[in-house]
Amino acid sequence: MVKKTVKAKATPKKDTTATAKNTSTSERVTRSMKSSQTKRKVEEVEEEDEEEEERALGRTSTRDTDELSIPSLVFDEDESEDEEEETAIDAPPVDDSDDNSDAELEKLIREEEGDIEDSDEEEEEEEEDSDAHAFSDDEEEQDYTPDPRRLKAMGIEVRDPEANGKYSRFKDRDNVTWTTGADKKPRPLLPEIVPVYDSDDTDNEDVNTIGNVPLSAYDTMPHIGYDIDGKRIMRPANKSAIDSLLESIDLPTGWTGLIDKDTGGSLNLSKEELEIIKRIQRGENPDDSVNPYEDYVDWFTHEKTITPLEARPEPKRRFVPSKHEAKRVMKIVRAIREGKLVLKKAPKFGEEANEDEDFQAYDIWAENENEQVRVREDHLPAPKLPPPTNDESYNPPEEYLPDDEERAEWERTAPEDRERNFLPKKYDSLRKVAGYGNAVRERYERNLDLYLAPRARRPKVDIDPESLIPELPSPKDLRPFPIKCSIIYAGHKGRVRAVSIDPTGQYLATGGDDGTVRIWEVMTGRELWRVNVVKNDNHDDEEENNDEEESSDEEKDRSQDDHVDAVQWNPNAESGILAVAAGESIYLLVPPLFDIEKENKGRELIEAGWGYATGGHLRKTKEEKFNAEGEDGEEDGDAEYVKKKEVAKWSKAGAKLVDNGVGAIVRCKKPVKKLSWHRRGDYFVTVSPKAQNLAVLVHQLSKHSSQSPFKRSKGIVQDAMFHPTKPQLFVATQRYIRVYDLQAQILTKKLLPGVTWLSSIDVHPLGDNVITSSYDKRVTWHDLDLSARPYKTLRYHEKAIRQVAFHKGGLPLFCSASDDGSINVYHGTVYDDLMKNPLLVPLKILKGHEVKSSLGVLSVVWHPKEAWLFSVGADGTARMWTT
Repeated sequence: MVKKTVKAKATPKKDTTATAKNTSTSERVTRSMKSSQTKRKVEEVEEEDEEEEERALGRTSTRDTDELSIPSLVFDEDESEDEEEETAIDAPPVDDSDDNSDAELEKLIREEEGDIEDSDEEEEEEEEDSDAHAFSDDEEEQDYTPDPRRLKAMGIEVRDPEANGKYSRFKDRDNVTWTTGADKKPRPLLPEIVPVYDSDDTDNEDVNTIGNVPLSAYDTMPHIGYDIDGKRIMRPANKSAIDSLLESIDLPTGWTGLIDKDTGGSLNLSKEELEIIKRIQRGENPDDSVNPYEDYVDWFTHEKTITPLEARPEPKRRFVPSKHEAKRVMKIVRAIREGKLVLKKAPKFGEEANEDEDFQAYDIWAENENEQVRVREDHLPAPKLPPPTNDESYNPPEEYLPDDEERAEWERTAPEDRERNFLPKKYDSLRKVAGYGNAVRERYERNLDLYLAPRARRPKVDIDPESLIPELPSPKDLRPFPIKCSIIYAGHKGRVRAVSIDPTGQYLATGGDDGTVRIWEVMTGRELWRVNVVKNDNHDDEEENNDEEESSDEEKDRSQDDHVDAVQWNPNAESGILAVAAGESIYLLVPPLFDIEKENKGRELIEAGWGYATGGHLRKTKEEKFNAEGEDGEEDGDAEYVKKKEVAKWSKAGAKLVDNGVGAIVRCKKPVKKLSWHRRGDYFVTVSPKAQNLAVLVHQLSKHSSQSPFKRSKGIVQDAMFHPTKPQLFVATQRYIRVYDLQAQILTKKLLPGVTWLSSIDVHPLGDNVITSSYDKRVTWHDLDLSARPYKTLRYHEKAIRQVAFHKGGLPLFCSASDDGSINVYHGTVYDDLMKNPLLVPLKILKGHEVKSSLGVLSVVWHPKEAWLFSVGADGTARMWTT
């Protein structure tokens, strides 16, 4: 810019006084001109800054170069001094008009400077100060520095001339770089701030500053976000397969294999993080600045001190009610009284508080912010698929894997007839399981089922639960039944396993582990007679007639089972015969308790069968069904008879047993556990569970013959019994009960009790109902005319049930004996009307036997005429329960 210098020369004044006034006036003019000169310099600097900015932006200045700028007044010291001298010498006298003009000029200068003063003394002081400053020797070297506050008040912005026209608000001007911003204007770039320990800056700042905007919004763009400066972060190039392979081989330091979702690049660990990981692996302290073994400061010593560490008295405010709280409470009380505050009524006792219907609780931590879809009231959900079973496992047990035959049969079967649509396979791990080929087809078929099969809602039937419970009569109306123990029969050593009462009801027979059979008088409990059948039987006669010798193992088993397992009186009251099963032998004896005629008749019935045994102990029979059963025989001379291997052997008793009333002995192959007579008293059936196909044997007393009705056994036989009126035989295995017709030799019915292991059965005197007991604590009632399934299942015992028994004397009673030491008595009425189901009512629980070695009551039997019950147990006693 062109600076113009203006030299002001004053006209000489003649008056001395006027000259002095003109001198002071010129000094004031000089001062005002210097202040205006400073202002013009500031404006010139601003204009230069604007021109430089326009050059940086490449724009031509719109300002006219010939524009006139305000000239700055520059005074030379010599000229000013000459002018002053000329003014002082040659100044002519000034009129009053000049004085007035000087006063007006002075006033304007003061208004411009903002220092209007009223007193003349202050004016003179200012004049002296300005004169001393204006005419100093170092006037050229000194720079006039305007007051920033005054310039700011005048709207002038201060800039540093050394900053080359740029703002001087940056302390570190050397490190500031300038760049062009988005608005095409220069923008300063400050250096990065290095955070220190005390800094609030975080080390893990987000490079991508897109905030909560999902990255999926940038899928179609070449960039993935913006940095802190607003610049785009370009999407990194995808690596080829070779680059990925090389990178996986030569792993860089800090490689993690993770991708940074913000930048798209690999996420690596820094040296500091790697060092921390190494320290953790070595079990060292991750941070060196932390000393884990600092000296312990015992702030509260473990030694008991006499004086407390802190003994300040409690302040008074802790014992005085708070006035502030009282004021707040009174404020609330006044609001309640005035009706400004309405309280909710408390619910009455027993009523639930009514919550606001508009209030709806929600999970503030739930990730899904969408509202749940309201389910329609008439919505019927689809039925769920059945859960997978063991055969659908990728590593199923061996028993679920099909063999070659099952696989071939499955492949031959039509797809619609197969039980399942796949064959189980075994894999070592889940990742080796191949895809299921029928997955899409099964899903399609399920969708068809859901689409084509309409779902219907069944209306809920409102039925009173008490109406479903049958109205049972009171036990008081069902008397008589046993309720108490009247007599205890004690004398056996060890467990008592068997009990039976004679048809007349006068004598009770028991057998136990001591090998003895004892006869008791029912009414008095006195022991009348006993015999030790195991001790008196030496098997001498049997060993002489045996063609094969027994092994030592068989002898050992026989010695272990040589105890009385079953005793049964013959139903014929005139015979007085008692059958005793001990080990592999069955003893038929007549106790010496009856009159002579009765004893003789019983012995005659036993001895009458010896005439049917010829040719030793092998019976000759015609060649009929034995060859049909597949058993070979040796032909006789006539070829009309064959010899068949015997299933049991009838023999006479020894001298000791004969003296004790034993008339005959039946030798079986295996130990006999159960024995039951036919109603006529000529046949009896025995059960040997270990004898396999010879488990069930039917013996005839009148002919001394034994036969096995079954060619092979279907399961382990537990019990067998004759039908009371029909020629039928009930055989109970572990899980089933089979009813055979002995005349037609066919299977007529198969009952399914649904239990794990049957223990005993009993048939109702009318023959149309059967009860069973099992070791899984269940008693089942079967109606033969109703179904093969149980009519009722009773679960009242806590342990295994050993035996069940019907009352044979016409009373509607039956009972069950269990290892829990109790006997449950039930009422069971069977109606003649086939349309009416039997009535079963629990009556009484009898407890008295002690439980020993986890065994309780082992056997029970009813009195033939009275409502009396006899029981024996593991405690070595027999008991009579009466009404």
